[in-house]
Amino acid sequence: MKFTTSVALLAAAGAQAHYTFPKSSTNGVLSAEWETIRTTTNKYSHAPVQDVTSAAMTCYEETPGTGAAKIVPVAAGSNFTFTVDTTIGHPGPLHFYLAKAPAGKTAATFDGKGAVWFKIYQDGPSGLGTSAITWPGSAGKSEVSVQIPKCVANGDYLLRVEHIALHSASSVGGAQLYISCAQISVTGGTGTLNTGSLVSFPGAYKATDPGILFQLYWPTPTSYVNPGPAVVKC
Repeated sequence: MKFTTSVALLAAAGAQAHYTFPKSSTNGVLSAEWETIRTTTNKYSHAPVQDVTSAAMTCYEETPGTGAAKIVPVAAGSNFTFTVDTTIGHPGPLHFYLAKAPAGKTAATFDGKGAVWFKIYQDGPSGLGTSAITWPGSAGKSEVSVQIPKCVANGDYLLRVEHIALHSASSVGGAQLYISCAQISVTGGTGTLNTGSLVSFPGAYKATDPGILFQLYWPTPTSYVNPGPAVVKC
């Protein structure tokens, strides 16, 4: 009985450390839950994606193809914020990607499939070579923000936030990915950005990529390589 109780407590503690990104904030306006962000499969469970070949890698949508109620206007060069429910409780990198809706689609009707994504932010670790490795850009945060590049083209986009928890990533399928997609409409961009080669989700990552299959604890890591493409620059 004591063993069973301990296992149950550990499972509950693990679930409490999981998280979602249900709200957005821009220009000082906080959205309602899932108003500007597509409802994710883990809305209630907070469970992560662990199969990087899964269709859930796109936006982790509860109902694929169903957009959120609203599209948020965002000025190029300004910040967009996702709130976290509850906090980012595991060590690992934070990434943001954009995908531009093609002609005839809006941010609410675009499915984000195919080679359409480019990375606009990634954070790196501190404490490499020590037992205190952490990702300070995301550790313990209750909200995470990204600047929309000034050089993007105007139009509707999906903005994809992704946090990769690495505490169990020493075996294939152990990394935990927490994903959401916001619907935004960008204005004031210069349109001069060279996105380079675009990537798809799924497709951008392999389960054996060194940034996905990663031993966080021992031997003490001395380097880390973020998965996916390089961050685009204006």
